[in-house]
Amino acid sequence: MRGAEPRNNSSQRVFMSSGVKAFEQYLSDALGSGRLAPGDRLPPERSWCEQFGISRGTVRRVLGRLRERGLITQIKGSGTFVTGTVQDHADDGKLYTSPAELMEARLLIEPLMPALIVKNANAHDFRGMEECLLRSEQAESVQEFERWDGELHRSFAQATHNSLFLHILELTNRVREEAEWGRLKRQSLTPERMRQYKDQHRAIYEALLNRDLNEARAQMLRHLEQIQSNLFDG
Repeated sequence: MRGAEPRNNSSQRVFMSSGVKAFEQYLSDALGSGRLAPGDRLPPERSWCEQFGISRGTVRRVLGRLRERGLITQIKGSGTFVTGTVQDHADDGKLYTSPAELMEARLLIEPLMPALIVKNANAHDFRGMEECLLRSEQAESVQEFERWDGELHRSFAQATHNSLFLHILELTNRVREEAEWGRLKRQSLTPERMRQYKDQHRAIYEALLNRDLNEARAQMLRHLEQIQSNLFDG
């Protein structure tokens, strides 16, 4: 916003994430309620950027997901048009969660786990974490790394010995298997970032192993914030 005070990096990430979430929610509500009906033309990308404070690349990614779901069509030189409604394309009983929603929830939930891990984890739990950690460190492809990354975070949930966290992480991994998450991860996960994630995983594990709650929580939050920034800020 013009004239606003500059934000620090953390505040900027939160602002961008909230803008993405607001944009996705607006489109979902408009398509679901009929405010945007088949045949309607959507405003240009520039207006979305100004309204929600997001980048043009973010707008294109969100619209691309709607296009893949058959809800809009984009005609070069003419614009973007609504071709269906959310109800028309609802998947029976399937809960749709966007990558932005997933990261928003993870930032709230996963930093809570270290308190229970430090309190409840046993030797078997730490062996499971270490196995996932080693497999992820040895991964050479994005697909292999993503698999063991998911398993590592699942092992964190298991080590809480609280079934609610395990259920939440199972849902998280289901979203990570969706095409949208995979596409974003492939676009954002450079070799350098993969190395950074591996280092961050190791730091989280070491802090948990040492029963250092404050350090484990800080490392977990730092890791999730970087994932969010890499996925949505380019």
